[in-house]
Amino acid sequence: MKIWRDEFMLLAIQILLGVLFAGTGIGLIVDLGKNRMDELKGSTGKQWASAFTVGIIANFLDTLGCGSYAPSTFMYKLFNQIDDIDIPGTLNIGDTFPVIFEAFIFTTSVECDPLFLWVMFICAAVGSFGFASIVTKWPRNKIRIALGCAMLPLAVVMLCKNLGVGPFGLVGTAVGLTGWKLIVAAALNVLWGALMDIGFGLYAPCMATCLLLGVDAQTCFPVFMGSCACLMPACSIEFIKSHRYDVAHTIGNAIGGCIGVFIAWKLVTGLPMFWLINLICLVLVWTSYTLLSAAKKDKAKGIA
Repeated sequence: MKIWRDEFMLLAIQILLGVLFAGTGIGLIVDLGKNRMDELKGSTGKQWASAFTVGIIANFLDTLGCGSYAPSTFMYKLFNQIDDIDIPGTLNIGDTFPVIFEAFIFTTSVECDPLFLWVMFICAAVGSFGFASIVTKWPRNKIRIALGCAMLPLAVVMLCKNLGVGPFGLVGTAVGLTGWKLIVAAALNVLWGALMDIGFGLYAPCMATCLLLGVDAQTCFPVFMGSCACLMPACSIEFIKSHRYDVAHTIGNAIGGCIGVFIAWKLVTGLPMFWLINLICLVLVWTSYTLLSAAKKDKAKGIA
């Protein structure tokens, strides 16, 4: 009975992801056909080269848990092929497709408890859509400092666990959570989903939460990817309606991003667990650095 239930719930997740992918794709294609064909036909070779390069590299890094927005923005500035005002929409729309693709291939190839996935996905959506008006009033820099300071010791603890050093126990191997651990993970994923509304990536804190509660390192990937995949399409549709996106770079992100995801998926699922956890520790340290660095820059500008 449990096997049948798990298979049904996993199939339901895959259908949901397929619907989200197709729905966003149809919305984009309709807008391109009605309003953006001249821009599509007028896109230069340099724009397409920039678009696919950014899409592949940024979403390769995204699949490893590093996030894609920061590297994408850096490369957009470097190549100078996109108007700054179009960057947010281009990232939101273009990255929706590789993020959903990430979630799909990891939920089908990595062992995980479907009930745990559903709980985490729903909680992220509740946080994003139910608490947006609350978190937008929170002081952004204090959140950055709190999250940045939390990531560093967690990375150290996970590294010690991986190396068998100190009194920290062993690395978790759970493919799902139950009881109080599930309640804690669910509550925190509501928070991480809400914080996405003010520009905080969900990947690293969700990954950190799962690792801290004893979830297997590979199982963390479908959890945080699926959580984001359930949130991004709604935002993407709003950007499509506003027409505030660069056509070539959106398509480059969508197609090139899926290529980058596939390459990274092969790497992640092929890595021995020891090296995968070391990689995750590096991601946590990098995330901590970017959060604290952003807080320092804004503080210097007098931004709270």
